[in-house]
Amino acid sequence: MVGGGGMGGGLLENANPLIYERSGERPVTAGEEDEQVPDSIDAREIFDLIRSINDPEHPLTLEELNVVEQVRVQVSDPESTVAVAFTPTIPHCSMATLIGLSIKVKLLRSLPQRFKLDVHITPGTHASEHAVNKQLADKERVAAALENTHLLEVVNQCLSARS
Repeated sequence: MVGGGGMGGGLLENANPLIYERSGERPVTAGEEDEQVPDSIDAREIFDLIRSINDPEHPLTLEELNVVEQVRVQVSDPESTVAVAFTPTIPHCSMATLIGLSIKVKLLRSLPQRFKLDVHITPGTHASEHAVNKQLADKERVAAALENTHLLEVVNQCLSARS
C-alpha cells in the first residue's frame, strides 16, 4: 500500500514491514478470578495491555510488527514500577515518539496512579533514541502533547480497536 499511508497519510517509511505471529491469549487462573486474593501486576499483564496498540502507519498491531515483546517489559509491583522498551521497525522511524506516547498513554489510562512508568526505545535500535527517550520521560512534554487535540486524536486512533 505504498502512497496511501496509514493514519498520518503520505508515503510509508517502511512499506513492507516484517509481520510476526501474535502470541496466544493468557489463560485466566482461578486465583486471578478470586476477588479475595491480591493480584499483583506482572509483565504479561502489561504486555497484554500494549500488544494490541495499532501502529500509526500500518493496519497492524505493535505486537504483529514486533515493536513490543513481553521480554522487554519489566514490572515491580512492590516498587510500583513499569518499564517498557519498544523497538521501531526501522532506525529512522519518524513515528517512534508517537508510538512511545501511545504506549505511555495506554498504561497511564490502565494502571493505578501509584505506578512510575518508563517507556523508552530499545537501546541501539533508533537513530534518535536519546531525543525520543528524553521527550517520553518528560512529564510536562507528555502532558503538553496530550493537550494538542490533533495529536490526542491520533493517539486515540492507535489505542482504538480495529474494526
